[in-house]
Amino acid sequence: MTTRTETADLDVPDPDPDTGDADPGPSRHAGPVTRTFLAVLWRDLFTTARRPAPFLVQVIVQPLLLFFVFGKVLGVAGYTHGDFGEALLPGVMALNAFLVSLQNTAMPLIMDFSWSGEIEDRLLAPLPGSLVAVAKLVFGTLCGLFAGLVMAPIGFLVLGTAAWPATAWPGVLLVLLLGSATGAGVGLALGTIVSPERISVTFSLVLAPLTFTGSVQYPWSSLGHLRWFQVVSAANPLTYVSEGLRAATLPGLRVIPLGTDILVLVFALLAAAAIGIRGFMSRALG
Repeated sequence: MTTRTETADLDVPDPDPDTGDADPGPSRHAGPVTRTFLAVLWRDLFTTARRPAPFLVQVIVQPLLLFFVFGKVLGVAGYTHGDFGEALLPGVMALNAFLVSLQNTAMPLIMDFSWSGEIEDRLLAPLPGSLVAVAKLVFGTLCGLFAGLVMAPIGFLVLGTAAWPATAWPGVLLVLLLGSATGAGVGLALGTIVSPERISVTFSLVLAPLTFTGSVQYPWSSLGHLRWFQVVSAANPLTYVSEGLRAATLPGLRVIPLGTDILVLVFALLAAAAIGIRGFMSRALG
């Protein structure tokens, strides 16, 4: 009498083609994905480093003129008082970090999706499409962080203000990092949602309001007698970058508390990144 043994159908992992062992799961693939992500990010950084002149002009020229005109010329003409430069420096740092990260995320995406077609090469890499978008966001964040930090020594020199104490720098770095990432998130959304033929008009409609309602040249609390404009400024994420830097460096000034600035920037970053990544995937798969 013979006995027949029946085996149930089991979901057995496929063996690894190299070792013959069963695939241990996602952790086995984390290394290649990480290396590919860093390679995609390094490509953007290397391309920028090879031609530093256009990037440095974008980073330095406009903020330097703001320092000179608002901090020096208006002061000599008697239109600003002595401590205006102290409040101006954090605002210009915030503006530079936010706008540089936005532009260096949005513009390359517009070129990649329109005439260069480079985005197709990136999407063919062994990397999830969402991480390709994250690499763009990280690149823009690094550009913005550099643009904000480089303004500190230039501002100290041009405005003649005292250097900040070491205790202020952790807060400065955190706010600049969140502000740059938020700007990159906004750039990711603009670069994937807006069509190339409308981007110049969109930039004109977006950049000017961001610049002039972001509390760059003045503390947000000084708008108390112009309540409607204060409310408009409160809806601008750049306001919380400017106010966060002031809270970290000018503790005696009446500003939005640093904790509030950080919370708002985290929320704005998550919202902008989610919209941007969703738009990127829709454009890439469309």
